[in-house]
Amino acid sequence: MSWISDILGTTAPAIRVPDDFEPPKNATQMVPLTSLVHGSQAWADMFGPSIGGGLPALTEYSAATVTAIYACWSLIAGAIQTLPVHMMNVEIPTGERSRIFDDPLLWVLNEEMSERWPAPIGWEYLVKSIMAEGDGIAIIRRDRMFKPVGLEPVHPMRVVNGIVPETGRMVYRIAPEYLANGQVIGQTRDFDQDDIIHIPGFGFDGLRGMTPLRYSLRNAGGVAIAAQEYAARFFTNGARPDYALSTDQQLAEPRIRELQGLIDERHRSVENAHRPMLLHSGLKMSSLQISASDMQLLGQRQFQIEEIARAYGVPPFMIGHNEKTTSWGSGVEAMSIGFVRYTLRPYLNKIERELDRKLFRTRSRVTMFDTSDLEQADTKTLYESLRVGVGRAGEPRILTPNEARAKLRMPRKPDADSDKLGVNAGAAAPAAKDSSQPEPKDAAA
Repeated sequence: MSWISDILGTTAPAIRVPDDFEPPKNATQMVPLTSLVHGSQAWADMFGPSIGGGLPALTEYSAATVTAIYACWSLIAGAIQTLPVHMMNVEIPTGERSRIFDDPLLWVLNEEMSERWPAPIGWEYLVKSIMAEGDGIAIIRRDRMFKPVGLEPVHPMRVVNGIVPETGRMVYRIAPEYLANGQVIGQTRDFDQDDIIHIPGFGFDGLRGMTPLRYSLRNAGGVAIAAQEYAARFFTNGARPDYALSTDQQLAEPRIRELQGLIDERHRSVENAHRPMLLHSGLKMSSLQISASDMQLLGQRQFQIEEIARAYGVPPFMIGHNEKTTSWGSGVEAMSIGFVRYTLRPYLNKIERELDRKLFRTRSRVTMFDTSDLEQADTKTLYESLRVGVGRAGEPRILTPNEARAKLRMPRKPDADSDKLGVNAGAAAPAAKDSSQPEPKDAAA
């Protein structure tokens, strides 16, 4: 941190906490040793839920090697980073909202959070952190008047938080950033809860959210990694069933190891899988066929896609698993609305409320993610709905023409009628003729 930053306060001001204060990572870890019994909640909190079979450990990086997990992260975080963030004025007590266009925070929320963080990348990183580690955390940068001027996302593993007993407030201790090239950026700093954006995932206990990698995905993700490793070894061996070599002679242990090494050298891996095997010394080869139950292990990978998608609330068809249809209705519009409503909205609501209480501290100003692009119907349906909103000739308007044009990203019209509600004053459509009534005769006839 430079002396200029220290003077101008371009980073969040550090707070003073007791020297001996060391916030725990999770309050449930502070338990007597006698309660650390296999199968207990304390055991699960410290070592994770019991898992058998020697499944691979699931970390953020190993989980990203599973295409279904990576697709869920990319789908949800990628969808949220495309959404524009609006700021709204709220009239008290009517609740009427009007959009704000000139607040400097709009640049922070939509264009650039900080020097290294474009806003879309920052939102994508925060949402991915929620999905992987259970929490999305960012430092609020403030100017010398303590007004927010930027956001700095940090990895949840760099953060330790707890409660200061004297005040009951949350305090966050953030470790320096260690880059892949060995460079260390910053130093350990402490922040008050008002200077941290903290978006917890499901299961927030007052300190941290539940990380899916330790809970909902611990078994499903471990099985998925084990299944893909099994499939990789199977196909690396040329997708061949195993075979056995037998002989009537008594072979010494060195001779057995020599034969095994020779076979591995000449016939292992894909490029050697189809080379003919030359046998001597009375050796005979017999093939070991794979049973039907063993072959089903390859189909297990398809089942794991559904398990992982279920954990993240994503319909499997949206990550490329098309064997089963969705129950969200038919058509792109119905599926998009269901995706926004049931998958994205829980994330968006948490982010909006956290921004409101940390950036504004008032009921009269709120943020809102605009999901209209994701929920938008086809062009024909969109134009028909806008025509109903503007109103046909002689019908009441619920949208002004300029409001309808704004939804289509078209420029405003300067005439006064384009900003008025009420009844559409356009020319009425001609009434249809009633074929049951005779036409009037010409009076001159």
